[in-house]
This record gives sequence, structure tokens and C-alpha cells, in this order.
Amino acid sequence: MEKIYAELETKMKKSVEHFHKELGNIRTGRASTAVLDGVRVTYYGNQMPINQVASVAVIEAKTIDIKPWDKGSVSEIEKAIMAANLGLSIVNTGDSLKVKFPDLTEETRKDMVKKVKKMAEESKVDLRNIRRESNEAAKAKEKAKQISEDDLKNAEARIQKVTDKYITDIDNMVKEKEKELMTI
Repeated sequence: MEKIYAELETKMKKSVEHFHKELGNIRTGRASTAVLDGVRVTYYGNQMPINQVASVAVIEAKTIDIKPWDKGSVSEIEKAIMAANLGLSIVNTGDSLKVKFPDLTEETRKDMVKKVKKMAEESKVDLRNIRRESNEAAKAKEKAKQISEDDLKNAEARIQKVTDKYITDIDNMVKEKEKELMTI
């Protein structure tokens, strides 16, 4: 049973970490380098993350500075950011890029909150699927007479408790992100 519990914890932790990473990609009104994590630049024929071809830093509350190590890649980085359609404005200074985060309208903020809640629900579905798999593994052990019926009930209760903990973590992340999005 310990193996089942360990797998459950590992899978749920990864699922919640993935959700947390996805939340970082959602643009708020403030500059965040995490918004660019999913953007890939064509660099000498390879698709690479921006942070592997340039230094990326937040220089003001709503501005990111991107300084490519190879000045010839400035236009490629600019194209990649534009193609990602993140709603950012870009100023090309010749040897670097200034990426500006526009103010979010009330409507845009509400749409982003809806998107966050949808992502949260998808993550919760993942957690419930992991719970189901763990419960099925425990039932298989009981059916094979490796554990008793009481052990199965205890296992299901423990699996549910772990699931509830991670669902609460997701709910708390959603509240934080919603607060961040709706604060001007």
C-alpha cells in the first residue's frame, strides 16, 4: 500500500506544480518573465527558449528588458514574441528589446479569471483521475486478498484525504491569482 500512496503523492504533486507553472504564464498587469517561458525562438535552426539566447530581466513594474547574447537574434526574438500573441508591446532598440505590459481592462481581467478557473477545473479533474487510479490499485490488492476489507476502506479514506489536500492547494492558488488579476 505504501507504494500506492507514494505514487499518489508524486503524481498529484506534479499535477499541482504543472498548474502552478501554467498560472505563471497568465499575464497580469505587472511584468513577469514567466510570461515568456513558453515562447520559442528559432536560433541557428533550433527552437530554443528565450532565456537560453538572451538575458531577460524585469526593469520596471510593466517592462521586461531582453538583451540577446547574439545581437543578430534580436529580430528573431521579436518575431517569436509577436507570434506568441501575448498582447505585449515590443520596442526594438537595435541591440535589445523592451517588452511592455499594457494595462488590463476590467473585461480582460474577468476573462483571465475565467481562464484561470477553467485551468483549475482541468487540474482538479487530473487529481480525481489520479485518485481513481489509486483506488483501483487498492481494490485490486483487496481482490487478490493482499489486504483486508478494512484496509481497503482505510486506504480509500487516506487517498481521499490526500486528494482533498491538493484540491485545496489549487483552490488557494486560484484565489491568489484572482486577487492578483483583479487588483489594479
